[in-house]
Amino acid sequence: MSGTDGKKILDGRDGLAVYLRYLEENVPNFMLARGLSSSGAPSERDMPSDNGAPDREMLLAELREEARACVRCALSATRTQVVFGEGNPAATLMFVGEGPGADEDATGRPFVGRAGELLTKMIGAMGFERQEVYIANIVKCRPPGNRVPDDGERSACLPFLHRQIALVSPRTVVLLGQTAAASLLGQTGGISRLRGKEARLSLFPRIRVMPTYHPAYLLRNPSAKAEVWEDLKQVMAWLGKERP
Repeated sequence: MSGTDGKKILDGRDGLAVYLRYLEENVPNFMLARGLSSSGAPSERDMPSDNGAPDREMLLAELREEARACVRCALSATRTQVVFGEGNPAATLMFVGEGPGADEDATGRPFVGRAGELLTKMIGAMGFERQEVYIANIVKCRPPGNRVPDDGERSACLPFLHRQIALVSPRTVVLLGQTAAASLLGQTGGISRLRGKEARLSLFPRIRVMPTYHPAYLLRNPSAKAEVWEDLKQVMAWLGKERP
């Protein structure tokens, strides 16, 4: 397969191997997952098959165990549980938030408090079941007092999220809130200026990205729900879902 510029684009296992090697060479602290060779290429065992959700599930489970043992930043000293992420390992749609709150820290699951209940309703309104999508956060441990994670905490944790995105390989990622948008897009503009506009991740250029408001913001500002719904309808169109 060739791109529009005539350069060869690798698909399947070969493409993922090249891509993961690129991440190791260009993304700090990316070498997190067991099984990566010293050259950065995944071993055959660590490569998901071209149509293999079971392989992805196994690799995500291994990565989850590594995250549970992580002590790369100070948040590891105050967490109750690591909140790795959950959902369909071959989801076409992925949501990324900021970090765990108290309910998530207690249960080990992302988005289970009031904001999580609202996110579940949003997912349902889009025509998906929650278990059909994949949900994760920028950081996997709760910042004390639910403060915004600092730059060092984000940098320490982002390699886990990059690996999750690479393994799930969604068609679309919805970034929930300013922290998620700034961390993955590298843009400092406020979320009100970024939301509703299609973006791309530099490491994952084929994935369509929609920044929008965080569900916690919507709980404080219900009038913004209409704007978020417009954003989500765009995402539905990208995925071929019927728009109400």
